[in-house]
Amino acid sequence: MIDKYDDLIVETISRLLIPFIQTFGLYVLFLGHYSPGGGFQGGLLFAASLMLLVIAFDIKKAQKHFSEAWTVVCVGMGAGIFAGIGMLCIFLGANFLDYSSLVHILPVPTAQARAYGILGIEIGVQVSVTACIFSIYLDLLARDKQEEVL
Repeated sequence: MIDKYDDLIVETISRLLIPFIQTFGLYVLFLGHYSPGGGFQGGLLFAASLMLLVIAFDIKKAQKHFSEAWTVVCVGMGAGIFAGIGMLCIFLGANFLDYSSLVHILPVPTAQARAYGILGIEIGVQVSVTACIFSIYLDLLARDKQEEVL
């Protein structure tokens, strides 16, 4: 179990590192449709920044920013973004996740429509992965607290 303790150095370093970790997560996301990486790796980085928030401060402060109910909403939202883009391609007369069909609703060339479609999918994956990994982490912490009570 992670107990709250006041450590000025850990809290200060965490306050400095968390924004950089999240910025790097966004960098990996936006670079993901040009090179290896993307939503999954960026989601793991975001989840790691939230885990650092729990370790440095307290689970209550982390849950104030990203509660367990919010993780459920984010998992569904990320999956909805992924499925929504895929279904939109089907409704436009193409295959599931055939981004070239997005030219019918986006005033851009086909290559750029594909890039936007991939970016949308990566954003959905990042939101879901962040929420799932952080939810698993919170569940493991809760299990650890229950075992200490027994």
